[in-house]
Amino acid sequence: MRHLLNTLFVTSEDVYLSLDGENVVASREKQTLARYPLHTLSGIIAFSYAGASPALMGACAQRDIALSFCTPRGRFLARTTGISNGNVLLRRAQYRIADDPVQSCQIARNMIFAKVYNARWSIERTRRDHKMRIEEEAFQSASKALQTLLPQILQVNNLESLRGLEGAAATLYFDVFDQMILRSKEDFFFHERNRRPPLDNVNAMLSFAYSLLSHDCASGLESVGLDAYAGFLHRDRPGRISLALDLMEELRPCFADRFVLTLINNRVITPADFSKAGNGAVYLTDSARKTFLKSWQERKQEIILHPYLEEKIPWGLVPYIQALLLSRYLRGDLDEYPPFLWK
Repeated sequence: MRHLLNTLFVTSEDVYLSLDGENVVASREKQTLARYPLHTLSGIIAFSYAGASPALMGACAQRDIALSFCTPRGRFLARTTGISNGNVLLRRAQYRIADDPVQSCQIARNMIFAKVYNARWSIERTRRDHKMRIEEEAFQSASKALQTLLPQILQVNNLESLRGLEGAAATLYFDVFDQMILRSKEDFFFHERNRRPPLDNVNAMLSFAYSLLSHDCASGLESVGLDAYAGFLHRDRPGRISLALDLMEELRPCFADRFVLTLINNRVITPADFSKAGNGAVYLTDSARKTFLKSWQERKQEIILHPYLEEKIPWGLVPYIQALLLSRYLRGDLDEYPPFLWK
């Protein structure tokens, strides 16, 4: 089992990363700012254009430390990897299934089933905890409609129909998402999902959370020997970690979305934590990103009961567990891929 260590987030745009012995060194204009022992890290995400030394990249590859590069605004650019884990037979099995739309659909529909299931439970949790502050009838209607879609998703046998059902479920879920925001409604509101760029505070937070979650899913997949770029629902596109996007679907509502709602409703992030570009794009400020990332790491340390394994694990291990279960299904050790069903 992979031990849940820390992820190092480099948020300053002009910080350069290098290797000194067994330590990561963060420096600015050749002045050392901080040092971090490699053995305490499971990943490094640099929101910086300054880059990292080849020696550090090599050390991370040897030690299976995920090193990813993003723009200062959080858009994924690239990640370094070493020799692929696992055997060639596992990846051959993955590619064969990815090339077969029917078999791809069998896996993808389980992931989308979990996404819709978890979205419904997110609605139900808000309905239970904040009954007096929401339009309960709207929440009840959305919950019932999502529940109706679940058996249809399990019966679908082609990807196009599956995408249609996913789209219908997303509409139902996001129709009540704005009501899950309980504070500062004049500044935190959700009318529709927009990205590239995000045009309001809530979408800016969702985009940043999804970027972090996709990194964790890609790291989990690579750690068990799977190719994060060859997906089943998200088809091949140069530079896109399609399988990581598949895997994160089931975790969007219960981890990323609930995390964003918590930051807003608990006033961890405030209206002053955003900046607006000339083209209308809205982004978190530098200090807000640090707050966001600190809270993200804390959430990953929280202990939950995994619904399939029935074992207590940190939230941060869920992408790795799901990647492991997927690899076991592809190897033929499991009859079906067991998605993450939040409880």
